[in-house]
Amino acid sequence: MSILKQPVSRLNGIGPKKQEYLRTMGIESLRDLLYCFPREHEDRTTSYTIARLPHGQRAGARVMVSGSPNTRRIRNNLIITRVPVTDGTDRGYAVWFNNPYIVKLIKRNQTYDIFGRVERRMGEVQIQNPQIKRVSDCTKEYQGDIVPIYSKHGRLESRDFERMIKKALEAALGSIEDIFPDEFRKAYRLEEINYCLENIHFPVNGKSFEKARHRLVFEEFFLLQLGLLLIKKEIGNRKEGIVFPAVSQEDILVDILPFQLTNAQKKAWIEIKEDMEKGIIMNRLLQGDVGSGKTVIAALALLKAAANGYQGALMVPTEILAEQHFKTLTDMLSEFGYKIDLLVGSCTAGQREEIYGRIKKGQTDIVIGTHALIQEGLEFARLGLVITDEQHRFGVRQRYALTAKGVNPDILVMTATPIPRSLALILYGDMDLSVIDQMPPGRKKIETYVTGQKSRDRVYGFVAKQLKEGRQAYVVCPLIEESEMIDARSATEVYQELFTNYFRPYRLELMHGKVNTQKKEKIMRDFRDGLIDLLVSTTVIEVGVNVPNASVMVVENSERFGLAQLHQLRGRVGRGGNQSYCILINGSNSRVAHDRMKIMAESDNGFEISEKDLQIRGPGDFFGTRQHGLPELRVSRLPEDIEVLKLVQPIALKMADSPDFYTDKRWIKLKERVKELFEHEHITLGVI
Repeated sequence: MSILKQPVSRLNGIGPKKQEYLRTMGIESLRDLLYCFPREHEDRTTSYTIARLPHGQRAGARVMVSGSPNTRRIRNNLIITRVPVTDGTDRGYAVWFNNPYIVKLIKRNQTYDIFGRVERRMGEVQIQNPQIKRVSDCTKEYQGDIVPIYSKHGRLESRDFERMIKKALEAALGSIEDIFPDEFRKAYRLEEINYCLENIHFPVNGKSFEKARHRLVFEEFFLLQLGLLLIKKEIGNRKEGIVFPAVSQEDILVDILPFQLTNAQKKAWIEIKEDMEKGIIMNRLLQGDVGSGKTVIAALALLKAAANGYQGALMVPTEILAEQHFKTLTDMLSEFGYKIDLLVGSCTAGQREEIYGRIKKGQTDIVIGTHALIQEGLEFARLGLVITDEQHRFGVRQRYALTAKGVNPDILVMTATPIPRSLALILYGDMDLSVIDQMPPGRKKIETYVTGQKSRDRVYGFVAKQLKEGRQAYVVCPLIEESEMIDARSATEVYQELFTNYFRPYRLELMHGKVNTQKKEKIMRDFRDGLIDLLVSTTVIEVGVNVPNASVMVVENSERFGLAQLHQLRGRVGRGGNQSYCILINGSNSRVAHDRMKIMAESDNGFEISEKDLQIRGPGDFFGTRQHGLPELRVSRLPEDIEVLKLVQPIALKMADSPDFYTDKRWIKLKERVKELFEHEHITLGVI
């Protein structure tokens, strides 16, 4: 067994309780522990004299204990221990809070290296809660370290991780096999893995840390990109895909539409049409802003499949969205006489049995549904096309579970989430990409305004005016309930306030993540049907139903949302003929928050907004890799590591296309590692 696959229980000091804590973090092997990287490092190598210790910073000094410790309780829950120290330049105090046992470790007239937060008060120097190290007689110079700081988890503090990882390194260093051969590392200037794992945790200096981090960032991006490319290759290597020849119905549908396709829609449809007419399996992502017209493209693809005698399936994340697509596609394709079914969780057992029977016999041409489409027992007669909408709500495994119900069906994934191209290449590296980056003409721009908390009366006065005119409105909050830790307005609090103070004559409803699925679906149906005037919600309405009568979106504490997320929320309105408005109530005075909100007010281009959001705040909500079913990024950060990503992508592409990679023994360890990373999603990667 590889040293990295050995369990953490082999290390001294990691008993059953610590094992359980680690298991909840997904840490079970030495590899898991060693790849639990520090969130930052603290440089303790510089020593100051007491006289020059910098106020308000964490710093170190070599001091001698010059008096007896003094411990006193100043209130029920606070004990302060003060120890007088000196170094010849000045006097000061080492101060500990709620740590009276420290006095047992300190002796008068003994010299210590200490490191802590420096505070200067009333002429007195304090080093607060310092780390201490006794100076032996043979130690002539200050010997501070570059110390890793790990995120706290439950009862496990940074010091606990530091000790455990030191033990793991002692057990593993020198025995860790590198997944990259020597010549590969030399070609791309990558350090050896044993060196990197030691220096990412306990670097000798800043340069050694940067070298280690560069290699580990490269490795992380490389494994992710290579794995996705191999999935893509495996799909392409399967038996020949279905050939869907051109049919007249495609042109007829385009002609009878009450609008003209935009140039961006035409381009996307040509790319999809060409894929479907080839003898390969289409595996394509269709990315387009809210309202850009992706559903029409889906209708054309489903019609093409049905006209060629195959079944098409469209999977969406919610019942209400499934119902919406069912109605839209039924209306759009009514001219052609194909049987369209709706399959969702709320179907009765009898309805489900009937629909299952029609699908199995081939009587259903197109089926639209939720996760119900990937349940066991559902069999297709001739599934030829699989479309998933709002893919970010499904994992990689779910993406392929539906395709397994057919024989090499074409795959089309649609998303309205504006993802910067750099991230799209990671999240969807196994797919070809089509983009609809143009909005249909005549669509009214949503007027977006940014205001502060002091203007809330004016904001809700405007909302009341809209409701009086017969419109509907959303109010979105970042929290479900009040929190002592986070200064932001909760949906529950805002709902009570709006109901009591502003909108008593109107019909209000509250919706959030704790509301069960059935009630959530009912609330959204009632809102769609005009039975609710104002909906107070968290971001659960981000991917939701089309309500043309909703004309106002108010976002409380808008600074707590990503710009891409705000853009998604804004897209809930502006779907009817009335002028629509998005009002962002900013609860922060920071310059960054102001600049971010300014971007929202000035731009309605989702792709442009997502790129700026990435620059300002990093990947954030774009990149929950776990929900995508992808290996987690542990060390890489975007956008600062974007140049490494750009370096990695062509190298991974070249390797995936190289025959040597599949036959040469030098790549055995690399192939094993890629398989390990993707096996949890039940993707076989049989190509390697």
